[in-house]
Amino acid sequence: GYDVVVPTGSFLERQAKAGIYAQIDKDSLSNYNNIDKAMAGKMALHDPGNKHSVPYTWGTIGLGVNPDMVKARLGDIELNSLDLIFKPEVAAKLADCGIGILDSPAEVMSIALNYAGLDPNSESSKDLSAAKSMIKKARPHYKYFDSSRLIADLANGDICVALGYNGDMLQANSRASEAGQGVKVEYLIPKEGTIAWFDMMAIPADAPHKKEAYAFINYILKAETGAGISNYVYYAVANEAAAKFVNKDIKSNIGIYPVGETKEKLFSQLAHTSRFDRKLTRAWTQIKTGR
Repeated sequence: GYDVVVPTGSFLERQAKAGIYAQIDKDSLSNYNNIDKAMAGKMALHDPGNKHSVPYTWGTIGLGVNPDMVKARLGDIELNSLDLIFKPEVAAKLADCGIGILDSPAEVMSIALNYAGLDPNSESSKDLSAAKSMIKKARPHYKYFDSSRLIADLANGDICVALGYNGDMLQANSRASEAGQGVKVEYLIPKEGTIAWFDMMAIPADAPHKKEAYAFINYILKAETGAGISNYVYYAVANEAAAKFVNKDIKSNIGIYPVGETKEKLFSQLAHTSRFDRKLTRAWTQIKTGR
């Protein structure tokens, strides 16, 4: 069996309830106090009391934008707004340069609910219907729903707006710069608020080498180790002590390390009941097919 696993927040939420993970002995982690308490609080929505997990990396879902192409069509508009994809009259003006949407029903619907002023974790049929209706109105102006094409298409200038993971959007930015074809890509966290996703470290209840598991997690929690991870993968780490070792260009990038009101407006997408998952899948199919 495995000694350490790294599930997402919503997976851990379900699995911890099933008794899959050992409770974390925080006294066995001398570097535990390095953890960013504010982010640990957000992660506790998935794991109450942070009993079964230790924060690893985190990020957001937001807008990858080609500013030149968008401004050529919309003028001096705010680029950090979900109006770009959810307002039909705005999306219509971007249809010719291409809008790509992450093919992830739970996450996109949660963002849509929040944009509509509803609870992003609502399982109400009425709320789901309202969010579905809103997306369907803008749907004719989308180029596609996909999770693998967004990076390349943004970097090549084949689409001008994408809703996707921050790491993917920043990778598109990097590829566009390397290609030297004059394509610009920016990653922006929506001003209306969006999902903060989390990867957590956990120890399976039947882990054969628990002592070594704690040693590994404690090493990851070292300030220098956490900074090295952030510098390499371009994701934020929930390690407050690592901040002084993170490269300045990463630490100052608010698409990786948001601050102030932007950070406060981030929310967790909680695990759904299986009953709601079925409703969500049906709604997503109807959105994608335009039926």
